[in-house]
Amino acid sequence: MTAPWLHIVGIGEDGLDGLTPATRAVVAAAEVILGGERHHTLAANPNAERVAWPSPFDAMIDTIEGLKGRRVVVLVTGDPLWFSVGARIGRAIDPAQIVYHPQLSAFQLAAARMGWSLPDVETLTVHGRPVAQMIAFIQPDARLLILTTGADTPSQIAEYLTDRGYGASKMTVLAAMGGKDEARFYGTASDWKHTVPALNTLAVECIAAPDAALQPRVPGLADNLFRSDGTMTKQEVRAATLAKLMPMRGALLWDIGCGSGSVAIEWMRAARYARAIGIEPRADRRAMAADNALALGTPRLELVDGSVPAALDGLAAPDAIFIGGGLSRDTFDAAWAALRPLGRLVANAVTLESEAELIDLHREFGGELARISIHRAEPVGRLTGWRPAMPVTQWSLVKR
Repeated sequence: MTAPWLHIVGIGEDGLDGLTPATRAVVAAAEVILGGERHHTLAANPNAERVAWPSPFDAMIDTIEGLKGRRVVVLVTGDPLWFSVGARIGRAIDPAQIVYHPQLSAFQLAAARMGWSLPDVETLTVHGRPVAQMIAFIQPDARLLILTTGADTPSQIAEYLTDRGYGASKMTVLAAMGGKDEARFYGTASDWKHTVPALNTLAVECIAAPDAALQPRVPGLADNLFRSDGTMTKQEVRAATLAKLMPMRGALLWDIGCGSGSVAIEWMRAARYARAIGIEPRADRRAMAADNALALGTPRLELVDGSVPAALDGLAAPDAIFIGGGLSRDTFDAAWAALRPLGRLVANAVTLESEAELIDLHREFGGELARISIHRAEPVGRLTGWRPAMPVTQWSLVKR
């Protein structure tokens, strides 16, 4: 095995002074140093060739691989493997060719400044990503540490908090931590007016008003949190459906006939980095699903215009499939063929014709067949009685 030729060095605001002697020696011996303008300023080496991050940024791997055979240092901020480019490089280049040199991350520094225990906070990044992703983590008494995407991000997050009844939440922006220009900005979400540096980390202590929105990441959000034309998987059935779909970190769901997107959105909220593709032929419902995804913190929900089974061609192989609409034998066959091993499939039916299809499929493929019946208390004149919703027949199975 050849010796590693690529060193990925985390650096902080204190520059070379904050590195261990061994890591400083690596930087000093480098023939090529690649990084952003700020990184080059923090790490002087008069002998090394300097290379800026390529544009577009996606060309980075090709740029690095073109330097193989030389002593190469890539400079990044903080810990190269914690919401940093180091992980991306390690997925494209053999890790045996890389040595990582971690520095204190912004999360560690921010937690120390705030006096917060890291295991007790949510560590998030919206750097270069949709800021709305953080909405899914707004809960009473939650503490959030957020790597922001620029000077405007704290104001955007303050607006999200205020709109959801968390205007009293305490916000602290920390900038240039560990450097001579370190600065902090304090306020609450409802009165946030600060102008802050572009490179900053945000600490949020969520404080809920009595009428604040309660949006846990456990599946089963209230139906009124979704825009819908009424044809959606309702709260209790949705919770049971997600339990069978088993959301997992980074897993992909196909939501066939996604309607307002309620199942796909709850799937993405339930597990870190879970992804979903919603297939829906009606433009008005796709628009509702997109609005719901943005409002509930899953802006990366992908929506596909088309009818099944044809619309399934070419989609990335899923880890789970929900068929809430468009059920047919052809749709099942196409979905089942695409489903990855240990994948989960759940199909719900409310009509007799769809139920008959599920019974036939259950007879052939096995799995679990259940009927879910929900009754809600509603006024009956001056009294109260139980009003039944349409029963749902649910078929679920795991691909072995």
